[in-house]
Amino acid sequence: MFLSSANSSSIDFDQNSPQRISLGKRFVTARPFIKWAGGKRRLLEQYAPFLPTPTQFNHYFEPFLGGGAVFFHLHPIRAVLADLNADLINCYRVVRDYPEQLIEVLSKHKTSEQYFYRVRELTPDNLTAIERASRFIYLNKTCYNGLYRVNKQGQFNVPYGRYKKPLICDAEVIRVASESLKNIQLSVSSFEKTVEQARARDFIYLDPPYVPLSQTASFTSYTSVNFTEHDQAKLAQIVRQLDQRGCLVMVSNSDTKLVRMLYQGFNILTVHCARSINSNPFARGTVTELLIRNY
Repeated sequence: MFLSSANSSSIDFDQNSPQRISLGKRFVTARPFIKWAGGKRRLLEQYAPFLPTPTQFNHYFEPFLGGGAVFFHLHPIRAVLADLNADLINCYRVVRDYPEQLIEVLSKHKTSEQYFYRVRELTPDNLTAIERASRFIYLNKTCYNGLYRVNKQGQFNVPYGRYKKPLICDAEVIRVASESLKNIQLSVSSFEKTVEQARARDFIYLDPPYVPLSQTASFTSYTSVNFTEHDQAKLAQIVRQLDQRGCLVMVSNSDTKLVRMLYQGFNILTVHCARSINSNPFARGTVTELLIRNY
């Protein structure tokens, strides 16, 4: 089912990478290669007027990487991308460094419920980097709603999604994403550690697990560690430190009293987002979210 791979190599970020690359007679725009709960691809049209262009900042930082929609939209020359989800960062590294090997392995996956649970039961630590990335993308494309959720032991526990014809291996998207990620720094790191190296005129985009809208709406288990109210307050404090450092900062979060209080004094505007992940179909719909900036 899988192929072996070498370890990911060390990187730097000295060269530019194109927004679109030619594949035969087609030009494909870089975009996320995975689905991600809370991903920002659908919100990019609303975000675009408020995003600085790559010529207006030096380095780009994104400590809560997820699907990376804002990164792929901006295509910065120099970027530091991070997340505490080790499987996610490994997947990005493999897409960056070994796209063709990954495509070959992904093309061998099957679409069936029995096969899904066999792959889900595999222990990532026992797999090579490419095998691990292949498993990650396969589960992402075939699990319920493309949701990433783990239990306290760090085990992926989302059920089978029952899609008729899921596109498991989107080779063109992987190749273009690989080009966009060339010379980009990727690390498994906390948001505090990731932004330590940010300096004046760097742009930091922060998309943390959202403050829940209600007691029953909480979902922060993208890793085995929850993102608490204390973490939200700590993040807001760091945003103020980055502001004092002369950085450009933008934060996404839910439209709640807590978030508005934490970021009082910043530029706060609302955007409209379609909420699609909810066990109750009638609870899905459009909600407002906040976009917070210091510029």
